[in-house]
Amino acid sequence: MPGPRLNRTEREQVAAGLAARLDYAEIARRLGRPTSTVSREVTRNGGPAGYDADRAEAAAHERARRPRGAVHAAGADDRTQDSPAATRAAFLEEFTEHVVATGVPRTAARVLVWIHSSDHGLTAADLGEELRVSRAAVSNAVAYLDRLRVIRREREPSGRRERYVVADDVWATSWRENVEANARWAATTSRGVAVLGPDTPAGIRLARAARFFSALHETMSSGPWPLASGEAAAVLRALARAGVPMTAEQLRGALTPEQRAALRRRA
Repeated sequence: MPGPRLNRTEREQVAAGLAARLDYAEIARRLGRPTSTVSREVTRNGGPAGYDADRAEAAAHERARRPRGAVHAAGADDRTQDSPAATRAAFLEEFTEHVVATGVPRTAARVLVWIHSSDHGLTAADLGEELRVSRAAVSNAVAYLDRLRVIRREREPSGRRERYVVADDVWATSWRENVEANARWAATTSRGVAVLGPDTPAGIRLARAARFFSALHETMSSGPWPLASGEAAAVLRALARAGVPMTAEQLRGALTPEQRAALRRRA
């Protein structure tokens, strides 16, 4: 359930936070409010560059006085007009929280999410304006994401600025990085067994870890093709069309010769 509406004092704090170039998460923390509450408040009242506490307060009073039926009367209610932007802002914050939960620092997570959600990438200036963070914070976040190889730098035609984009193969790259990381974990824990002794509690614990990472590395080394290949999709379509359980022989009969040959090659 959403909390109570912001009051005038809180709106003044939002305006002061924006003027100080604080991000939404920090403003929300100081108010003791959800980040999504702050992002919706700012989005529906002019955005980061145009937010004014007095105008926001007046608009809130106007909405409160408006008859409830007027919301649906002519599609003119500003909540309806702003709902796509407010929905987008809430999604970006939710997306950010998921990235943060993986261990990525918050500013870097926000930069990644904003770049990922843009059509043609963003410059450092764009990111600073969108996220209300300093150029130094953007630079540190970009350097971190660059090391993870999840973003790519592109020089603009003018040659004066860089634009940051998400590479088309970002998920395949992430998959390969995980495969390599699992191999390193398997090798390190295996060495630990020899160093600490295979019969010690620590050695036994490391042996279990080594087996786990070795199995994970072996499984992932074949690549994510079952999720991405056209052959696997053809199998699923055949099963869906049948609508009933099928034997392997019946499934082979539902596939084209080319699909059967492709699956044999995969096997």
